[in-house]
Amino acid sequence: METSELLKKVRKIEIKTRGLSNQIFSGEYHSAFKGRGMTFSEVREYQPGDDIRSIDWNVTARFNSTFVKVFEEEREMTVMLLVDVSASGEFGTRKQLKQDLITELCAVLAFSSIQNNDKIGIIFFTDKIEKFIPPKKGKTHVLRIIRDLIEFKPEHKKTNIELALKYLTGVIKKRSIAFVISDFMDSNFSDALKIANKKHDLVALRIYDKREQELPNVGLLKLVDAETGKLKWVDTSDKNVRTQFIVNAKKREAFLKDAFNKSGVDTANINTEESYIPPLTNLFKRR
Repeated sequence: METSELLKKVRKIEIKTRGLSNQIFSGEYHSAFKGRGMTFSEVREYQPGDDIRSIDWNVTARFNSTFVKVFEEEREMTVMLLVDVSASGEFGTRKQLKQDLITELCAVLAFSSIQNNDKIGIIFFTDKIEKFIPPKKGKTHVLRIIRDLIEFKPEHKKTNIELALKYLTGVIKKRSIAFVISDFMDSNFSDALKIANKKHDLVALRIYDKREQELPNVGLLKLVDAETGKLKWVDTSDKNVRTQFIVNAKKREAFLKDAFNKSGVDTANINTEESYIPPLTNLFKRR
């Protein structure tokens, strides 16, 4: 991609997502994702109604008057984006590709985080860790992340969510807010979800396309698995074929719902042909 074209794309995404972050998500983000805890701020004289457990006995004894400790929420956080860049992200049948939707979501979350003075980092993964950008603050850092989301070309095509979660727990030592942004076309990651969610506050943003849940009746259709390259002809005029496709899709939905529930991970399902504002807003409000 030419540099001028890349800069235009970065600027276009910045204008859209920064506006959304300012107008819609900043308040919900702030209240939905708490800081690491409470940090000591100051002492002041006791007032009726103060919790007696907050009395600072050393200061009280020194000044012969009752003083209490005042704590403030420690707001600064580290936000990590675990971004699935496997080949299945190149799919989309209506409004946009899954990978384009993922780019916008990451930009919104990144701008929301820097508005709250949080650090933001990103892990690109397929079935290997493709790239790691350590957490930092600032607009320049966010624009770098957006640029990489647009132009990054992964070496591999398959998906390994377990690997990405293990890498997160290994490389980020302090508790963070970690968004796993993927279509979750993978298996055997349930245990890794549980372990990662104990160390970090994990949130799953599942991206999907309507055509992954049901087949249209369009006759003989050539389907290619983007991650394996396998080709298959499917007769979509056969009602049994369409029915079985729906059954398999529902099994997939049930597996993911069970995995997220058992691991205690908050989740939002985001469709490529619909606005991501309602599911993201609902996620923030639920928290």
